[in-house]
Amino acid sequence: MRRITLLIVSTLAALVLLFSYRTSTGGGLPGTTSAAAAPGVVPDASAAPPAGSPSRKPAVRTTTVNGTVAQTRWGPVQIQATIAGTKITQVRVLQHPTGNSHDDQINAYALPKLRQQVLQAQSARIDGVSGATVTSDGYRQSLQAALDAAHGG
Repeated sequence: MRRITLLIVSTLAALVLLFSYRTSTGGGLPGTTSAAAAPGVVPDASAAPPAGSPSRKPAVRTTTVNGTVAQTRWGPVQIQATIAGTKITQVRVLQHPTGNSHDDQINAYALPKLRQQVLQAQSARIDGVSGATVTSDGYRQSLQAALDAAHGG
C-alpha cells in the first residue's frame, strides 16, 4: 500500500512539474516586442525635390517598405526592405525571435547570412540558413510581402 501511495504522489508531482515548465514556444515570448511596424510602404519625407532645384535626370525612385509580421514557431519575424529602382539595396530586421539565449545565438549567426543572400539574389528566393530553418522561412515570408507591397505601391 505504501508503494502505491508513493508511486501516485511522485507521478502527480512529476506531472505538475512537467506542465508548469515554460518553454520558448509557450504563450508570450520574453524579450519579443508585440509592437510591429505597419506593413507596407514607409513614407519618405525627403522624396520630393527641393523647390527651385535645377532640373536634371530623374532620380532613381527609392522605396522603403515593411513586410508583414510572420508568426513563426519561435516568435515573430518582420523585415524592412529598401529598393532603389529595381534593386534591393538594404534589408533590415525589424523583429526576430529573442525568447532565450539560444534564439539570440542562432539569430546572431543567421540574420546577417540571410541579409547577404537577399542582396546577392535580389529576391526572396534564397536558400536560408541551416539550423535556423523556422527563422529563414519567416524571413522569406516577410520579405516577399515587402517586395509585393513595393511593386504594387
